[in-house]
Amino acid sequence: MIDHNRQKKIAVINDMSGFGRCSIAVSMPIISAMKVQCCPVPTSIFSNHTGFPEFFFEDYTAKMQPYIDNWKKLGLEFDGIQTGFLGSEQQIEIVKRFISDFRTERTTVIIDPVMGDHGKPYPTYTDELCQAMKQLVGYADILTPNLTEACILTDTPFHEGHWETKELVRLAYALAEQGPEKIVITGVPQKTYVSNLVYEKGGEAKLLRTLRIGDERSGTGDVFSSIVATDAVNQVPFETSVRKASAFVKKCILRSIELGIPKTDGVCFEEFLTTLH
Repeated sequence: MIDHNRQKKIAVINDMSGFGRCSIAVSMPIISAMKVQCCPVPTSIFSNHTGFPEFFFEDYTAKMQPYIDNWKKLGLEFDGIQTGFLGSEQQIEIVKRFISDFRTERTTVIIDPVMGDHGKPYPTYTDELCQAMKQLVGYADILTPNLTEACILTDTPFHEGHWETKELVRLAYALAEQGPEKIVITGVPQKTYVSNLVYEKGGEAKLLRTLRIGDERSGTGDVFSSIVATDAVNQVPFETSVRKASAFVKKCILRSIELGIPKTDGVCFEEFLTTLH
């Protein structure tokens, strides 16, 4: 049998947006630039993401399993499995099956539980879908929720304003109890700073702060999680990886502001791809 597993590979399960710099369209170039092969599994196809007034959309759920079954026939193995936005309980079930079928001793599973922001779940996220995502979290080695998602996953009331470090640490401990070995709670607003809370089981939680710049842009979470996923496969220490990802996103936001890139169009990460390693 032909060996297709001579190079490190990450399977990325997410939607595909042709414009707007998010999801698979972000993960493929970033993972590739970091010298790992990116193998996408599309969950849906968008002309441009939903932040635009109009968009074309096609659900790919019914085609996901036949697509994946052909990878089984090829005997593919993955060093990483990275998931992003999942739009239904059926998609989550397919992802759970994918992880069970393809996970080996060397596979790291990175789950970005894209569920909501600003204290509220996205309109598509029903209570049943939230419960299904909580089950998927148990499959993660690395979990990268934002503050809203961390609250949803732990049934913690969200509040506006400043979050004390001890509150964030409690969130991280509660998430770790669900299974993940490593957790980063991203984008925590703290006055003039934005912070990431990093926690690894058996260690101490640490708050990494950086000065806030610009406004939120689409796709920054995909940029961040793709760097963290690839670093995990390349055996980069977790805190080092989170610092790198945060600095890279910040640099991309600054350059996007300089170029006058509309917020809907994401960040011009292409300007700095050659700096990633």
